[in-house]
Amino acid sequence: MTDAALAPLLVSQPASGSAVTTERYPVRVLLVTAAVVFLVLFLLLPLAAVFVEALRAGLGAYVAAVTEPDAVAAIKLTLLVAAIAVPANIAFGLAASWAIAKFEFKGKSVLNTLIDLPFSVSPVISGLIYVLLFGAQGYLGPYLQSHNLQIIFALPGIVLATIFVTFPFVARELVPLMQEQGTQDEEAALSLGASGWQTFFRVTLPNIRWALLYGVVLCNARAMGEFGAVSVVSGHIRGKTNTMPLHIEILYNEYNFAAAFAVASLLALLALVTLVIKIALEWRYANQIAASRRH
Repeated sequence: MTDAALAPLLVSQPASGSAVTTERYPVRVLLVTAAVVFLVLFLLLPLAAVFVEALRAGLGAYVAAVTEPDAVAAIKLTLLVAAIAVPANIAFGLAASWAIAKFEFKGKSVLNTLIDLPFSVSPVISGLIYVLLFGAQGYLGPYLQSHNLQIIFALPGIVLATIFVTFPFVARELVPLMQEQGTQDEEAALSLGASGWQTFFRVTLPNIRWALLYGVVLCNARAMGEFGAVSVVSGHIRGKTNTMPLHIEILYNEYNFAAAFAVASLLALLALVTLVIKIALEWRYANQIAASRRH
């Protein structure tokens, strides 16, 4: 192609560092303002209202609400469920994304579709599924009762329900990245004599660690805040099977608003701490994150 033919194409390309949009300055200001107003109205103000209401009755009432035995039991149960569900979803997410991105096998598209199942099924329905399976009148209920095993209205049922509603988060962060990266690095490592596990831990895992971190953050936040599925399988037993969201609901229904908002503020703080850790890691390792995205 001649220089004369290339000239229009070169002219049409934006200069390096120039704006890629053609909107006028007032339009850009309007769009940014609309986004900021939306965030303030629907995110920051409700979050601030939670802490204001939590401290409205005074610091003493706040401390009493969060140190009350039922509240302490709910906090411990929430952390325990998250500590079990998140590692389980990390293992599933790594295995599923590795299989989908690195191998070809029958049923691959089915597996990829099933990962999104919790996004399309109501959490309440997912809780009912476990009741139908493990409840006293469920398919496996008589067998469990004969062996003195309790799933529903106990910790195992809460953990299973939480795992079900949170297992897509890690896999959905990893699959697109691993598909984009391809298999060249793994093939090179294997050709140099590395074993499968060595290839995974020394090649694949370092390449996906930031996507894995994002998936873990999302999974942990959803695990601690899950309400619908856990509400069905927990039985709402105070001090035993109530997680923090369920405990907040009970307090609110009893018109104990100060205590409800106090426990809700703790749940919000847990989410904020998780977010702060994520942002700190992004800032500390910004160059490595950028390099992994260019990979």
